[in-house]
Amino acid sequence: MKLKVKNFNWYAGHPVVILTDKTAKEMNVFVDDRIAITASNKKIYAVVDIFSKLVKNKEIGISHELNRVLKVKTGDKVEVTVSETSDASFLIKKKIKGESLSQKELEIIISEIVHNNLTNSEIAFFTAAEKLNGMNFEEIISLTKAMVKTGARLKFKGKYTANKHCIGGVAGNRTTPITVAICASVGLTLPKTSSRAITSASGTADVIETISNVELPLKKIIKIVNNKKACLAWGGSLGLAPSDDKIIQVERLLNLDIESQLLASVMSKKIATGAKHILIDIPYGHGSKIEDLKNAKSLGRKFYKIAKRFNLKMKVVYTDGTQPIGDGFGPVLEMIDIIKVFKSEGPEDLKEKSIYLAAELIKLCRIKNAKTKARDALESGKAYEKFKEIVNAQNGKNNFDKKIKELKLAKFKKIIPAKKSGRITKISNKGANSLCRILGTPETISAGVYLHKHLEKIKKGEPLLTLYTESKVKMKDALKFLEEFKPIKIR
Repeated sequence: MKLKVKNFNWYAGHPVVILTDKTAKEMNVFVDDRIAITASNKKIYAVVDIFSKLVKNKEIGISHELNRVLKVKTGDKVEVTVSETSDASFLIKKKIKGESLSQKELEIIISEIVHNNLTNSEIAFFTAAEKLNGMNFEEIISLTKAMVKTGARLKFKGKYTANKHCIGGVAGNRTTPITVAICASVGLTLPKTSSRAITSASGTADVIETISNVELPLKKIIKIVNNKKACLAWGGSLGLAPSDDKIIQVERLLNLDIESQLLASVMSKKIATGAKHILIDIPYGHGSKIEDLKNAKSLGRKFYKIAKRFNLKMKVVYTDGTQPIGDGFGPVLEMIDIIKVFKSEGPEDLKEKSIYLAAELIKLCRIKNAKTKARDALESGKAYEKFKEIVNAQNGKNNFDKKIKELKLAKFKKIIPAKKSGRITKISNKGANSLCRILGTPETISAGVYLHKHLEKIKKGEPLLTLYTESKVKMKDALKFLEEFKPIKIR
């Protein structure tokens, strides 16, 4: 059926079309059914919504995600057909039954996810089946290959193309910008792509975005990395293992933590960036994603096994996840910490962990005196200059200093003093992240929490936390959360 286009300038999160009830009946489609749209030899699948007040009969309203691919104007005509039932649906049922999937079968599922031919419900069933029935090693390898195959792949000049990843779970812990700058300043190539926050106060991309453009086209990223040795971009804008971002959205809704998906997600994106030397940081300890060293090492062995299959050099490090790293949690607060570290003014724990991770990655590339080189690069200011270069390149102008001066904290702040003297015995990472989310992070970049004390002695009346928010209501909710859940314990 030929339908006239009506462009809607809104983001639906995934390709969506709007039809009138009459047009939908003529096509025999219902809400959440899939249709295929063809224009100028481009075919894309979308999910149906019905709202007769927004469009006319024989008209199709399309979301931004669709028009980004189709590039059609309001009034243009497109061919619209009912989408055939996807083979992926039958394969997902197979996984639900606990059966293993082949390389070809996983490629079909991942391809259908990328091309929007599976609904969020079907993706949810796939991820739930992964969680409940697990995946054997060969399935994880096949899933990784399928995710790489459906996206862009990069290749860079230079002998040492490297990358790093932390599995997360620790509040603050914004080591990536510092580590990347150190390593790039000593000659490593680091096409670093990062995610936005899922459950934390902020993701690396959210923090970098306080001073830099992170949504960059692939060609510009390649140019920046070739010229400056590194980038700090948001991975979702680059089309590297694109199925991963769609699966993450569903995982977030279901609050699922799926090991097979974590392994395939991390490795597919590192492989897609052309990395040959990969550092994996697995924090463990009470209050982090992984509670004990035994489970951390079990996960680490799986990373090593996958790296061996893809002929990659890998180092897995197991770090302290029992308390937050750094002092500030929230996009602006974390950027302030990063700048302080570059200026040798910052939190010692963030500084020392960044040096440690950089040294391990430099050592993995077989460069001698790695720890000395890493420390010298940071303390001499060489890494800071490299960080400035990367930010200016991503912004397309030399405005680093201006951007730093523009960093502002939220207008409402509240200092929380210690109610008694003693030793701080627990700072919940989950509690710290939840507190920040209540205050408005990461959407409100100026919001967050400043931690005055870590696991150490404190006197009654001394500042323990400072809360920042742009909303009095959110401040009230945050204070209520602190009173009820007590994420920090003093004994």
